[in-house]
Amino acid sequence: MPTTIDSKHKWQPHGNLARVWQTTAINQLWLADITSIRLRQQFVFTAVVLDAHSRRVIGWAVEDNLGASLAIRHPPPGMIHHFDRGIQYACAEYVKVLEEAGIQGSMSRLANPYDNAKAESFMKTLKKEEVNGSACQDIADLRQRLCKFFESTYNQARLHSAPGYLSPVRFEQNLLT
Repeated sequence: MPTTIDSKHKWQPHGNLARVWQTTAINQLWLADITSIRLRQQFVFTAVVLDAHSRRVIGWAVEDNLGASLAIRHPPPGMIHHFDRGIQYACAEYVKVLEEAGIQGSMSRLANPYDNAKAESFMKTLKKEEVNGSACQDIADLRQRLCKFFESTYNQARLHSAPGYLSPVRFEQNLLT
């Protein structure tokens, strides 16, 4: 199984801002992670961005490589975007996107998965509840299955203890009323 983290890179790591951050609303702290998924013929990589407050899947991508474009998402200005120490998040292309949007980057400490535990836990849930890559015909089939899982099941129907046993979408709707 291919690794998704190359933390021994030349890029400067961000400080860990998320370790002590307590969210009070959505879009204050986004969490990101990447995992590998084995399909019948190949490994592919899935990147996911979660809102730390509501646990909603904000964005996701599936690619057959670990390039920076897999990780790039465009969060709203003024927030913290937390991720592991992978090169995708530390590279100049990603840092530029964050700087241009007024986003503070935040990285887990070296060899400390607990700093990104919510995203790590999500990836475990994804693999346990939805992903059986060997059942997918190809990367397009996986994308279709993930889209349905993220939008219909995870965000709309799956209950989470942190937001009061509501789905992420229902929790966010309650915040607006």
